[in-house]
Formats: sequence, C-alpha cells, structure tokens
Amino acid sequence: MPESATETLTGKPSVLFVCVHNAGRSQMAAGWLTHLAGERVEVRSAGSAPAEQVNPVAVEAMREVGIDITSEQPKILTSEAVQAGDVVITMGCGDACPIFPGKRYEDWKLDDPAGQDIEAVRPIRDDIRRRIEKLLADLVSA
Repeated sequence: MPESATETLTGKPSVLFVCVHNAGRSQMAAGWLTHLAGERVEVRSAGSAPAEQVNPVAVEAMREVGIDITSEQPKILTSEAVQAGDVVITMGCGDACPIFPGKRYEDWKLDDPAGQDIEAVRPIRDDIRRRIEKLLADLVSA
C-alpha cells in the first residue's frame, strides 16, 4: 500500500528539496533528480525565505553537466508541499520545515553556494549528485 496520497495519485514517489532561499542547493538537487530519475519520481523544491531568482552560479554549474535549471524560480515552503512529499530533504532550513508523521526526512549538510564562485560550487554540485544517486537507488528499489 502506498505511503502517501501523492504516491497513490501519481503511482510514483514524491521528493521535496528544501533550503532557505530555494536558489542553490535545493534547485541543483531537484535538477539532478529530475535528470537522473526522468518520470519515475515527482520532484519539487521550496525555501523558507525564497530568493528573487535562482543563483546564477548554480545555474552555470548545472549547465556544465548538461542540466538546464534556468527556467526554475524559487518557491515558498508550504505545509501542503511537505505533506504531499514522501521524502523531504532539508539543506540548512533548520526548524522552518514542518514535521509530519509518516514522512521520510533527511538533512543534508552541504555548503551554501550563495556568494561563491564556480570553483567553489562545482564540488557542492558533485556532492549533491552522489547523494541523489543514492536516494534514487533507494527510491526505485523500495
């Protein structure tokens, strides 16, 4: 039996990536999961205090690996978004993320790409990819 209403409706797991500004880490993570999972996983991202736009250096770093996140916009974190997710990955949003029973929560300790140059953002991007590959393996084997 599916664990959430989202899985029931779509037949696939749903992942929500959350960071403060929804402009760097969570956008890169959503880009990686969308790229690697295709249609097998529903992917969303949000922030507790969304920025005006996605970090241009994060966009550039993802473009280098063939993933285009230029059309993405930072979105506000809502309780509904968390409730709709099967897995909620937080990346430095602290206590701003509501906790609901029955959800899988992970907190990924990642450097913040805000204010960093491309040389500093590339290792963050690559770390996120490794974490996404492990998450995807867990999701598709479940």
